Amino acid sequence: MTGVDDRDAAGGFADDAPEAKGEAGPAPEDGKAERALEFLRELISKMGVDAEARLVGNDGRQIELDVAGPDASILIGKRGSTLFALQFLVNRVVNRGPVGRRYVVLDIEGYRARREQGLAAVAVKLGEQAVREGKVITFDPMSPRERRVVHLALAKFPGVRTQSEGEGDQRRVQIIPSRGRPR
Repeated sequence: MTGVDDRDAAGGFADDAPEAKGEAGPAPEDGKAERALEFLRELISKMGVDAEARLVGNDGRQIELDVAGPDASILIGKRGSTLFALQFLVNRVVNRGPVGRRYVVLDIEGYRARREQGLAAVAVKLGEQAVREGKVITFDPMSPRERRVVHLALAKFPGVRTQSEGEGDQRRVQIIPSRGRPR
């Protein structure tokens, strides 16, 4: 795996650093979790979507919010685009000002886990195809988090390696068959 391309200066993956660490501290009394929840609820209401936001996690580094309800799936958008836009907005509102930054992670009815499982399954199938055909396979552009899922899904897959190519929003994962016979 050559996922090094997607790592930030601290060696973690840029989009996933707070989640991947797994370190939890006591929930701070900075009011940011409450502000995030209040802002998200107001946004959902103004959008006219029948769904409810709730706080599911709050530690010293990360605030986790989940949305559920009859119309919640509207908030996911194509490939999670609306979900990521909402998460971006909540992060911007919560982290205004100079006082400590907190990372807000938004999920909608388990979409993130389903998306990651599906992406990993597709990566394995395409890994098999790359080995069988001996051709490089390139994914469509993905977020750093999604690229990381593909890199990890194929990290120990025999006969291929992965690397990210491109810049910014056009960054893609390539599945490259190893030279010679598969391991």
